[in-house]
Amino acid sequence: MLDLSRVLAGPWAGQLLADYGAEVLKVERPGLGDDTRSWGPPWWDDGAERVAAYFICANRGKRSVAIDIASAEGIQQVRELAREADVLIENYKVGQLAKYGLDATSLQAINPRLIYCSITGYGQNGPLAHKAGYDFAIQAEAGLMSITGNQGEEPQKVGVAVTDLMTGVYATTAILAALHERERTGRGRHIDAALFDVQVAMLANQGANQLIGHQTPTRMGNAHPNIVPYQVFPTRDGHMVLAVGNDGQFARLCEAAGQPAVSRDTRFSTNPARVEHRATLVPLITGWTLQRDTADWVQLLDRAGVPCSPILDIAQVMAHPHVAARGLRLTPGSDSVPPMIANPMVFDGQRPTADLPPPALDADPARWVG
Repeated sequence: MLDLSRVLAGPWAGQLLADYGAEVLKVERPGLGDDTRSWGPPWWDDGAERVAAYFICANRGKRSVAIDIASAEGIQQVRELAREADVLIENYKVGQLAKYGLDATSLQAINPRLIYCSITGYGQNGPLAHKAGYDFAIQAEAGLMSITGNQGEEPQKVGVAVTDLMTGVYATTAILAALHERERTGRGRHIDAALFDVQVAMLANQGANQLIGHQTPTRMGNAHPNIVPYQVFPTRDGHMVLAVGNDGQFARLCEAAGQPAVSRDTRFSTNPARVEHRATLVPLITGWTLQRDTADWVQLLDRAGVPCSPILDIAQVMAHPHVAARGLRLTPGSDSVPPMIANPMVFDGQRPTADLPPPALDADPARWVG
């Protein structure tokens, strides 16, 4: 597989496929490589040239080669590699690779079995197709920021580039589907994966609320538009999340709080009623939650079968015993391997994690071409 992509969405898809067993060759710019190699600090340095943690997170399991695709020699080198490849991922602007004869039509002419995945901001057609795609801009333009943040305050992006990441996941599933289909047809596909499309699809219930309820969703902080109580509540020593998903859980919450009569109140006994009377119920529950520490609530509600969680920072997550038990933190076996987070899937008790660490930039294309 050839990975001609940079930054996050494409490399994320390439890393997933590497974890699943693909041999991935990452084609990078001579000298500089992927932009994210320099997106630090923090840096990881194994004694050679330092590389940013950002690059490490999305390029496990790959080998790398520096090729100038704007040169005649580089174009020919990529064409030779594509002739033997099963999959190619690229995230150049629409039409840019066609100038070099490296577009899907040109490469599938020499390799009809090639699955060519183009990842762009806005897709291969439409009035915005010419625009470059940046996760932050897509979160804004495709609706996510309009529902993220506190009511009446500045719109907020999500704390990671969630649209990039989900586009990488969607692209991976499409590639795997195309590989499966190719077993029957013998022919590849050109996959058009757009961050904008993915983010619109990711609006999920909020998009359905607009289409069916004809009321535009707004920012509600940590509250849920369709479920109550489903938000952050203050405790005696901090905050916690309550995620009450049905009437039985709400009854158990009231019982655990020593307020069983509240669950029988017709204003609160069903979720539609609780949504209608949110403004009354939330302050009532807040009065309960402020009476105990977070850890006490988590222990109490866990026994009662009521979804409740502490709010951990990332250092606490990485040190969490459940992270250790699940094998989510990969500990390097040598100085040449950085610490990484494992693939989240488990196959028959094993995580499909590629053996190779994120690659150094290889300046010798002859190693791979010819």
